[in-house]
Amino acid sequence: MPDVGEGLTEAEILKWYVQPGDTVTDGQVVCEVETAKAAVELPIPFDGTVHELCFPEGTTVDVGQVIISVNVGGGAPPAPAAPVTESVAAQAVPEEPVAEEGEPQGRQPVLVGYGVAASSTKRRPRKAAGDAAPAAPAPQAPVVVSVPEQLNGHAAGAGRPLAKPPVRKLAKDLGVDLATVVPTGPDGIITREDVHAAAAPAPAPAVETPAPAPAPAAAPAAAPAAETSGARETRVPIKGVRKATAAAMVGSAFTAPHVTEFVTFDITRTMKLVEELKSDKDMAGLRVNPLLLIAKAILVAIRRNPEINAAWDEAAQEIVLKHYVNLGIAAATPRGLIVPNIKDAHAQTLPELSKSLSELVATAREGKTTPAAMQGGTFTITNVGVFGVDTGTPILNPGESAILAVGAIKLQPWVHKGKVKPRQVTTLALSFDHRLVDGELGSKFLADVAAILEQPKRLITWA
Repeated sequence: MPDVGEGLTEAEILKWYVQPGDTVTDGQVVCEVETAKAAVELPIPFDGTVHELCFPEGTTVDVGQVIISVNVGGGAPPAPAAPVTESVAAQAVPEEPVAEEGEPQGRQPVLVGYGVAASSTKRRPRKAAGDAAPAAPAPQAPVVVSVPEQLNGHAAGAGRPLAKPPVRKLAKDLGVDLATVVPTGPDGIITREDVHAAAAPAPAPAVETPAPAPAPAAAPAAAPAAETSGARETRVPIKGVRKATAAAMVGSAFTAPHVTEFVTFDITRTMKLVEELKSDKDMAGLRVNPLLLIAKAILVAIRRNPEINAAWDEAAQEIVLKHYVNLGIAAATPRGLIVPNIKDAHAQTLPELSKSLSELVATAREGKTTPAAMQGGTFTITNVGVFGVDTGTPILNPGESAILAVGAIKLQPWVHKGKVKPRQVTTLALSFDHRLVDGELGSKFLADVAAILEQPKRLITWA
């Protein structure tokens, strides 16, 4: 089981796509696993025949444990075993290879996992207790694989550049040939910053945290009930995204001193602007809704109050001011709450921001959000208003200094131009880390957002 994220220690096997006896080819997806950050499909890095599935579906496996063994020799493959069941979950790992005389010991180093043993090594066959010695030499045992880092199907070595899966994905998205990138990471590993440097002459704003591997085409359903106590209770195991979210929220709540401020205001003009933009030729084919203009107002307010876009570095005892905005949007999915973010949202025009928001929401609903899309956020929006809730006191996304909750937009009696009239009204709630953001800065920022949305023409003058 590879570490498909940064520092993850375990993953749950959601589905096997192969069974013992099946033939597999280099790059073929053999299983789907769920980590604390995303569901990920794991390809096999070579050709061969599946010998054994070491764990059944639904098992949580520690990183580094062997999950599948494959016969890659030229001889006859081993007889197919029965489909994996719960009884094989704790089977032992075959013994380590014994190198030929004069060969280097150990395995070829790879980025994650234990790698693949050199083809010239031999393995001692395992014998059950009490078995007599074989009359003839035992056939070569299948290669046992802890699926390595090269999740795109390429094995290490042979002159291939070393890079983690999210870095390969980034290079592909930016059209960068990894063979042309100068690595700066340890042991010649290409980093995200190396790819950004190769993609543009000017340094691009770097995402602070490296990203893990790509997510799969579809998200799994919510975790099944593990134990039912009669008909009155159901117990659901805490794992995957929900487990990670719970840990992150507890850590955030008890690490960063939270302060929440509220503002209720008339958003009628913004709602009218939404309707006007829907017929604007520049926004043709794009989704226009209140969240789009709220996001734009936040970006304008961040530029006017840049200290709100920061992070607290406890180890270095420094405040890290971010000169870019990776705008997170909290999204409820069957797997739990996730917060993908729009990279460099501060540099996007309104049509570009609309497209990015639409893609982010659609991807989250389809369960295709990649772990990379959830890394490096600097400011988050959570839209509790879609559930009819007036507002809330949101908890900070770890590593960020502020989060804004958007409440429901409702028609209410409001004093407008000296008279009580029905107006569209909403409430915003800003939670912030009081180590970074004092009351004055938090109040100025929240008032700025409300002022822009009360008079959305300021989006033009202030943008």
